[in-house]
Amino acid sequence: MDETARLGLPLLQPAQAQKHVTMNEALLLLDGMVQLVLLGVNVDTPPGLPAEGDCYGVGAAPVSAWSGQAGMIALFVSGGWVFVTPKAGFRAWVATDNAWALFDGSNWVSGAVTLSPNGAGMIFEVVEFDHVLSVGTTSEEALVIPANSVVYGVTGRVTSVVSGALTSFRIGVTGSDNRYGSGIGLAANSWLRGLTGTPLTYYSNTGILFTGEGGDFAAGTVRIALHLARFSLPAL
Repeated sequence: MDETARLGLPLLQPAQAQKHVTMNEALLLLDGMVQLVLLGVNVDTPPGLPAEGDCYGVGAAPVSAWSGQAGMIALFVSGGWVFVTPKAGFRAWVATDNAWALFDGSNWVSGAVTLSPNGAGMIFEVVEFDHVLSVGTTSEEALVIPANSVVYGVTGRVTSVVSGALTSFRIGVTGSDNRYGSGIGLAANSWLRGLTGTPLTYYSNTGILFTGEGGDFAAGTVRIALHLARFSLPAL
């Protein structure tokens, strides 16, 4: 046996010369794979100037130095690329998504926390955005709650002063404009934590609505985080 079964780490052999070479190769692979951080997934083109330790999830049609390595984990060590086969159940932090991802045997699924034998999963995620308030009584960030999502709550923080004739503002959706909070302060660093007593399902893409209380918005920015769950289908 020349390498380990899961990560392909090279093993020392009896009476092997230059054992440090094999040992160092194994340590470099471990350094990249333990607490795995992927700088991107479904990436087909290697970066032009990779740094030592950079790691990617290779896409379905890789080119150049990644040619023939579809679906592999590419790790840049000692000035070149090495490749590791991901196994179902591997978990990684994906830097481009700013989220954990679970490998289902074929793909990296961002936010997945459960996985059935045929790939059905429960996906938790946070959708975060900065909303620049428009002038008027209301201001809407359109289509930010994805269809078929279960929303547990909304949190937020004023990142630049909300100005205008208003005394405070509320946040919700069309038809329930205070669902996630009312009486929210205007000063920078004012915050909100709107919890739904019963998680609420949205069956179509839905926008978040900001409504001034006592007057109109003139300016300001609010950072919003939507805390939600989605459910993926089993494969055939």
